[in-house]
Amino acid sequence: MTEKFEEDQNTSVAPLRPLADQAFSRAAGARLISGNQVRLLRDARENYPAWLEAIRSAKHHVHFESYIIHEDDAGREFADALLAKAQEGVPVRLIYDWMGGFGKTSRRFWNRLRAGGVEVRCYNPPRLDSPFGWISRDHRKMIAVDGEVAFIAGLCVGSMWVGNPAKKLEPWRDTGVEVRGPAVVEAERAFSQIWAMLGDAVPENEWVDNSAQAAAGDINMRVVATVPATVGMIRLDELVAALARKRLWLTDAYYAGTTSFVQALKAAARDGVDVRLLVPNATDIPIVRFFSRAGYRPLLEAGVRVFEWNGTMLHAKTAVTDGRWARVGSTNLNIASWFGNCELDAMVEDESFAREMEEMYLQDLNNATEIVLDRKHRVRAPGEPSHPIHATTSGGGSVGRAAAGAIRIGNTVGAAFTNRRVLEPVEARIMVTVSLLVIALAALFIFHPAVLARPASVILAWVGVALLLKAYRVHRKGRRERAKSEQT
Repeated sequence: MTEKFEEDQNTSVAPLRPLADQAFSRAAGARLISGNQVRLLRDARENYPAWLEAIRSAKHHVHFESYIIHEDDAGREFADALLAKAQEGVPVRLIYDWMGGFGKTSRRFWNRLRAGGVEVRCYNPPRLDSPFGWISRDHRKMIAVDGEVAFIAGLCVGSMWVGNPAKKLEPWRDTGVEVRGPAVVEAERAFSQIWAMLGDAVPENEWVDNSAQAAAGDINMRVVATVPATVGMIRLDELVAALARKRLWLTDAYYAGTTSFVQALKAAARDGVDVRLLVPNATDIPIVRFFSRAGYRPLLEAGVRVFEWNGTMLHAKTAVTDGRWARVGSTNLNIASWFGNCELDAMVEDESFAREMEEMYLQDLNNATEIVLDRKHRVRAPGEPSHPIHATTSGGGSVGRAAAGAIRIGNTVGAAFTNRRVLEPVEARIMVTVSLLVIALAALFIFHPAVLARPASVILAWVGVALLLKAYRVHRKGRRERAKSEQT
């Protein structure tokens, strides 16, 4: 009887799959590509050697895009590999993010690469005509080589991902994939899009289009490339939550879900879906830990299971659903990733790959502590280590945790002012903390107005000059176009 029921279930679901595929394509703006080979890579011990091997074997080009490349042993190893390849005459192009590299990589590091023939471009450095440009970041982590192989991951380049056994520092936990087949061209296109935003486009004679190449495997997948002010990935994440029937297992480094996403997870859990969220425990900013845990209560009350990683830092951004769909990439479950950053993710639709992801997830839970609500309805972690290991600021993890905490604060305060949703009881503590801080700042400005007036004057002057510069450039561009049209 059970076998007959499962057979009927599979028969009823089959006709829905084309509709789900269509919905995914429209939500993400990424088509389903067949004929690929995808290899799951865990941590730096599997990712870094594969990346370096691909770089060293490049014959046509290397395209490397990373939010952070640290100036440490790991960063220098990659720099040496890129320089060696450039000196062979192979075009090597690298994109890094200005904010990601700030304080972590010196100008000397980038100048050495440029002097050795590597084309290096920086995403969104501070500019006089863009006072708020820093809000948008290139958070992608990818490598594409010769149009033959691409890597999409959550890992940046740095020694914290490698660890240091001598100092008893565990490597950061992270996940990536190696892709071969027609989908590689979509990763190449994603890189080329950002490259063209920062200067001249990749020359047409260097473009390798292998989209029509022979299949490398039998896996269907999408390469989801997002840019600021688009909502493809959050639509996809919410759609997956809505379609999940049995399991939805999420891993995220800087979780700060929006109201709509939290509602999607709660609805799935209340409908009997096994929804789990694995997040890091480590942070060296105590207040961020408080705000992070404050966001767990609505999920726990709805039946979502929340786990905190017990290692140094959990930096992965993955999802696996119903043993069929899986996602690996750079997108965190927060507003910054969904709306403000350039992100890149691989969405794989393959049962064998999804099973491998589920097995990895269960292994990760062996090193995690489940967060529960106690009898007084407080969020706590039974059996939590008395001396938890803290992440260091050098890897950028604390910055991300702080950003996630700020996003959660902003969600609460915004809801309190606009009355657009019902606030959760736990959010009262956040509002009290913020209100006391605002009152303290108000007192400071009343008794010491110069503290506010001077920086405000600088900011207003900067905004005014930036608008004038943009107006001048738009006007000059218009004059050039008019003159060109008159000549023709």
